[in-house]
Amino acid sequence: MAAFDLHIHSGYSSDGEFSVAAIAGMCSACGLGAFSLTDHNSVRGVSEAAEAAAAAGLCFIPGIEIDCNYRGTDLHLLGYGIDWRSSDFARLEESVAAKVTASLGGMVDNLLRLGFRIDADAVLAAAGGKLPTGELIAEVMLADEKYHTPLLQPYMEGGDRSDMPYINFYLDYFAQGRPAFVPVEYMDYREALSLVRDNGGIPVVAHPGLNFRGREEIAGQLLDRGAAGLEVFNNYHSPEQAVYFTSLVLSKGAFMTCGSDFHGKTKPRIAIGRFPADGRFDGRLSDFVNHVNVIGRQGV
Repeated sequence: MAAFDLHIHSGYSSDGEFSVAAIAGMCSACGLGAFSLTDHNSVRGVSEAAEAAAAAGLCFIPGIEIDCNYRGTDLHLLGYGIDWRSSDFARLEESVAAKVTASLGGMVDNLLRLGFRIDADAVLAAAGGKLPTGELIAEVMLADEKYHTPLLQPYMEGGDRSDMPYINFYLDYFAQGRPAFVPVEYMDYREALSLVRDNGGIPVVAHPGLNFRGREEIAGQLLDRGAAGLEVFNNYHSPEQAVYFTSLVLSKGAFMTCGSDFHGKTKPRIAIGRFPADGRFDGRLSDFVNHVNVIGRQGV
């Protein structure tokens, strides 16, 4: 069990399940020393999380995870210690929501061409006002027999992709470069950096080994171009990647962070506070948490 979990999603994320109060309770039950709520392109849960953390006696770091693009590759930038009351973040959420909603038709059309059965209206109904995601499309198809096709067999019970069927379906079909992928014009990496820094935050690249698998050296470019750190320890990096990213942040004097990327039902094997880590670097993780707390107390 880690001392900190700095990458957690609530129901305010398009693909999150649990309420902020429930998440704070889980963090307390796990005995975490600090946590951060990092919902996708949204800070709507941050005030609630700060209050719940205070009531539970937990250290809390306000955060966000921003979709952006670096030289043609989509990635996620974490912003820590941000001024979440800034209207910049409300505008970000509104902009991303419009683009993601507009992409649903193309996602459904691509699946139909591949031989799946699905209806866009059913996905929107299931979304219940939240954004329609690739994971939700998978959930809708798997829950209703009228959408079942042989193509879904790997994601059904007993199938070789059934351990986390919703996120696995997303990764297999909707991730960048996969057969049903629909490009969304996210902000440029440099704009995302500015958004975080202009609002008093510290920008950290989330799970670089996931977005740049096989091209891990790009993480060094991201640091050189403005990121303050890398999420080194998480549930996606291989031991070899963790060693590589550790050496990279040490060589560049950058921050090292950690997080589970907890979502709930879309990633059922991922639990709060649980991810591979290296205890030799607990001090550096503590240094980051303390640094963000100092910034917050100064009101930057």
